[in-house]
Amino acid sequence: MGADSRAEHAGRGRSTRAVVLAACGGLLMTGCATMPDSGDVSMVKGSGTGDSQVRVYAVAPRENADPDEIVDGFLEAMTSDDPGFATARTYLTKKAAKSWKPEESITVLTTAPGRSPADRNADPDNQGRAFPLSGRKIATVDDRHAYQPVSPTEYLQSIHVVQQPAANGKGREWRIDSLPPGLILGEADFLRNYRSVNKYYFASGEDWVVADPVYIRQRQDPVTRMDPVTQTVKALLEGPTDWLKPAVDSQFPSGTELKSGVTTLTTDDQSTLRVPLNRKADRASGEACRRMAAQLLFTLGDLTSVRVEQVELMGSGGQSLCRLGKGEAVEFAAVRNTDRDENPYFVDEHGKLMTLLAGGKEASAPLEVPGPFGKGTVPLSSVAVDRGETRAAGIGQTGRELLVSSITTEQDPLPPVLTSKAARPADRLSAPSWDGRGDLWVADRDPAAPRLWMVPGGTGHPVEVHTLWPGDDTRIESLRVSADGVRIALVVTRGERTTLQIGRIQRETTGDGPVVSVVDLRPAAPRMESVTAVSWAGPSRLVVVGKEAGGVQQIRYLQTDGSTSASSVLPGLNGVTSVAAPHTDKSPVVADSRNDGIVRLAPGTNWQPMAKKGFSPVYPG
Repeated sequence: MGADSRAEHAGRGRSTRAVVLAACGGLLMTGCATMPDSGDVSMVKGSGTGDSQVRVYAVAPRENADPDEIVDGFLEAMTSDDPGFATARTYLTKKAAKSWKPEESITVLTTAPGRSPADRNADPDNQGRAFPLSGRKIATVDDRHAYQPVSPTEYLQSIHVVQQPAANGKGREWRIDSLPPGLILGEADFLRNYRSVNKYYFASGEDWVVADPVYIRQRQDPVTRMDPVTQTVKALLEGPTDWLKPAVDSQFPSGTELKSGVTTLTTDDQSTLRVPLNRKADRASGEACRRMAAQLLFTLGDLTSVRVEQVELMGSGGQSLCRLGKGEAVEFAAVRNTDRDENPYFVDEHGKLMTLLAGGKEASAPLEVPGPFGKGTVPLSSVAVDRGETRAAGIGQTGRELLVSSITTEQDPLPPVLTSKAARPADRLSAPSWDGRGDLWVADRDPAAPRLWMVPGGTGHPVEVHTLWPGDDTRIESLRVSADGVRIALVVTRGERTTLQIGRIQRETTGDGPVVSVVDLRPAAPRMESVTAVSWAGPSRLVVVGKEAGGVQQIRYLQTDGSTSASSVLPGLNGVTSVAAPHTDKSPVVADSRNDGIVRLAPGTNWQPMAKKGFSPVYPG
């Protein structure tokens, strides 16, 4: 049985068709778990948390199996690592086995699909049996490995079973002749078999890379027989996902693939990975080849199963095209100073901008920053610090004015960059956010004239950002722009619901100046009924504060594609109004709690107080 057990569904009453083996401390290959050689096959429930150490071995249908067993056995066989899904295909007619393409798509349900008794009315000629499948659909994964979440919706499909001549020529046997496309997996089985990795492509026209999350198999891919490293390289060469494609470029020449027959890629004793490519890559040289190698290094850096310090690209004849080490690839990172300590900033009870040394064992006293923001000359209600930590943008205490000031040198207050005309403070400017290009973003929530603004360089003439809102009652509550400047996270209220949306930033230059748009908004936390706050937590991860339907407030990590795992929930904290996460995991998450003030969460610890009074904690960005 898969990690999502179907044994408790009514009307099953059949022999188990799959065996689950759990690895013992990584020693599966040395025999800590083995296949039985006698006795009945018994069911072992796998971990409900998507434990990657659980292995499911498909079992072929027994002789004279009834239709119920055929359907249940096939559903279980889909959760296995069986090469080519060969055993799963034994449950299908020859025609269905030939046409079924499990690599085409994955439908992800909250739990394994429920199978109801056969609906005789669905086959009035009584030539077969139609078995309804049901569940709650939460996502799909397409043939480019892109995860696409949806608000939980009812899933209703069916599997049809007919009788055909038995393989041994004696009598007839039941087999599936019609079924839904691709794989159908419960969430736990999906997370047990697949893992998220980031592919990296260059922001269009720029010198830094952008993360593009996709899902690959945890172990060998049943269809391609590729190990996880090779799967990841193959996914990179296939190009960006459809959603990100308009904003990024791949440096690999069109048609570049791994050399035919390559299914395994391993590093040598110097942690160098040699990647053999086809003839399309032969013409790559110089700077283009270095950028190709950089894409590979960033992509492979997310795989914990392999340590890659250097990449060497090999041409179709085995010749070396170029090499690149991790130290050299840093020049292409969106955030390039990741080795230095990241320290958060916040606004104290007097409206002054302060900074905290968050990485020590003991909480240090807040430090005042130079300039008018730190002196309290211009009291603030919210703040954002640029990624170079030389300037800050603040919203004045009334929420009406956007101001920018140095935080490294003393200076007099400067005139507002932008002003809201809204009557109520809550309808004025949102907290600002800097992107990696040095541009500043803010939303004016004025009901009479709601706008999203981008300020070039933080002090240029504000540019109104074009958005395609789904209705007139939509309002941006808060926003955070990614370091790469390609994506924006928006907390949006529409009607009674506040949701998290991810949009792609599109920039054009015309004779009248820059034209900036946010397009292709998609839900990033569709299972959350309300979202309070969000922060970027790396190239493709977010920290989100919100509530699921009927639940309490929680803080959790989410991928920008909306995917998550059971282990992504952070320890509970009451009354959180804002949250800030560092770009790397070296520094703690910081939050503003109405009950506890400014608090931090370091890895492996619980929330610890840092400042009793204060608000608007932020890391640079």
